[in-house]
Amino acid sequence: MDPSPLPLLLLLFSSLSLLPPTFSQSSNSSSSTPAINSNSVLVALLDSHYTELAELVEKALLLPTLESTLTSHNLTILAPQNAALERDLDPEFRQFLLQPRNLKSLQTLLLYHIIPNSHIDPLRGSDSHHTLAGEVVPLSETAVTELRSIVRPDGVIHGIKTLLIPKSVQEDFNRRRSLASISAVKPSGAPEVDPLTHRLKKPAPPVPPGAPPVLPIYDAMAPGPAIAPAPAPGPGSGKHHFNGHAQVKDFIQTLLLYGGYNELADILVNLTSLATEMGRLVSEGYVLTVLAPNDEALGRLTTDQLSEPGAPEQILYYHMIPEYQTEESMYNAVRRFGKVRYDTLRLPHKVMAREADGSVKFGTGEKSAYLFDPDIYTDGRISVQGIDAVLFPPDEAVPPAMGVLPANRKPPVIVKKKHKRGRILEAACQFGVMTRMSFCQ
Repeated sequence: MDPSPLPLLLLLFSSLSLLPPTFSQSSNSSSSTPAINSNSVLVALLDSHYTELAELVEKALLLPTLESTLTSHNLTILAPQNAALERDLDPEFRQFLLQPRNLKSLQTLLLYHIIPNSHIDPLRGSDSHHTLAGEVVPLSETAVTELRSIVRPDGVIHGIKTLLIPKSVQEDFNRRRSLASISAVKPSGAPEVDPLTHRLKKPAPPVPPGAPPVLPIYDAMAPGPAIAPAPAPGPGSGKHHFNGHAQVKDFIQTLLLYGGYNELADILVNLTSLATEMGRLVSEGYVLTVLAPNDEALGRLTTDQLSEPGAPEQILYYHMIPEYQTEESMYNAVRRFGKVRYDTLRLPHKVMAREADGSVKFGTGEKSAYLFDPDIYTDGRISVQGIDAVLFPPDEAVPPAMGVLPANRKPPVIVKKKHKRGRILEAACQFGVMTRMSFCQ
């Protein structure tokens, strides 16, 4: 007896159900997505000289929307010039459009330039047409610069001079910019937990207007003199609240780590005793601003400039100002007053500063230097400002009392008593800023 064909038919139908979809099914699914050819007006826009508009269309994620629109309508695109989107557009408005939260406004703005009809005459200013943004654009606002700039079977592009802004986008921009739309959040402190009950404390009830303050007035005032901190020490107090030597050591280490000021650090520590004297000044409560020439500037010094006894000290005295100045304070001063003369520790010379090329320039003529490394070291007592040249005081005129010496006569040799204290302290005593100190007597 022949076997029944029913099991074979069931097996055949089950195998067919496991097969992948047919070509007809895949072709139907693919036909649901629109296909854009290379001759489309949308492709022409992306490849045209309207680069700013094409970039905004890509940022606004409008390519899928426009591709689906091209399947049912021909398009007329009013393309603004690149200058209208680059230079003529308000920077604040451009920033508003490029913010992610304002993507809807950017899309509305761009769709306002696209009309779902290619058979229009943009030169007829009396006409108005509906755009893809859902608003009507009057052609009287469009200043056409390139009529039918790009023509394709599914659309046309006209070049216009300015950007068209719909009312909805303008109102959204004004609403965002208005201070009335900014919702301020009232600050509130962290919740407090009662240590006894381990529960959140109830907030204090609000104080009605006009009620007396919760705290007495004495608790809100500054503490009395009994518990007030000690006053800042002044010059000559002798209490040495400032560790000047540690500050000078830190300042010199900063010069070495900063780079380019090794020569100045070597002069302060090894060639002279200026580092020790600066530390002594700072310990007494004084402040200093050092105009620090870099290694390249100090390398330009000649042997004649350094051969005289005490020449390195005299050069650096002219670069030390007995004030605390930063780059900002000096620049504000020269911007306000034009020229400012600062006292130096090389008496009686002063260094002149003025504004030049957006920076501070010290000195005059060829003996000038720019401040180009601002605030290398600032700790409230010592300020270091890097300059690109070595400063020298202007040439002094011969006093009238000296007259002109005869050719066969030499001036008398004046022998000065050698002081044991350093030159900076000596200059400070002569300047009058340390006359109260015992070692100035």
